[in-house]
Amino acid sequence: MTDETDEILAARVRDDRYDTRPFDVLVQRHKGFVVSNCRVLSRSDADAEDLAQEVFVKAYFGIHQFEERGGFRAWIKRIKVNHCLNFLRKGRGRQVVDIDEVSPGAHEGLRTETNPQQTLEGLEERRRIVEVLDSMADTLRVPLMLRDGDGFSYQEIADQLGIGLSAVKMRIKRGREEFRRLYGDGEGPVGAAEIEGAGAA
Repeated sequence: MTDETDEILAARVRDDRYDTRPFDVLVQRHKGFVVSNCRVLSRSDADAEDLAQEVFVKAYFGIHQFEERGGFRAWIKRIKVNHCLNFLRKGRGRQVVDIDEVSPGAHEGLRTETNPQQTLEGLEERRRIVEVLDSMADTLRVPLMLRDGDGFSYQEIADQLGIGLSAVKMRIKRGREEFRRLYGDGEGPVGAAEIEGAGAA
């Protein structure tokens, strides 16, 4: 079962709601990604776990709405973004978190052998990126994460946030500038790979 594609597993869940094993495999495949992205959007380790669990509950009960053409990961990403944005709109998630508790290896299968110095440098950079993102205002951080972390188009972000397209572009531009300024050297990482890497801690 673990070698089946996400789409086959989702179809098995739709066909037999009483067999949760296919959905368990989907959760294991995507949990690290969902939890880490919820952490960056909510700024809270404790809330991230709860948000991720709620995302998967919504996915399970909404599996009949899944369309294979976009892929399961894209579908779960949309559920995650909507759920985290609703969480932020309700004004929750204002807790202070210890950025030193960022877990470096959420995906066992993605680990590679590195020397300790490289590992330490990578962890320090990830910690610094998360620290900078946490210090940014939601109005800049959230659009930046949706664009560079989740890969949404400007129009999709405008639709998600309920603001105009030009406002989205301006917030992302300002978010990138603010990120660079806060990162310290003006040339700090601000591309999709770096932001997404911080979310995938």
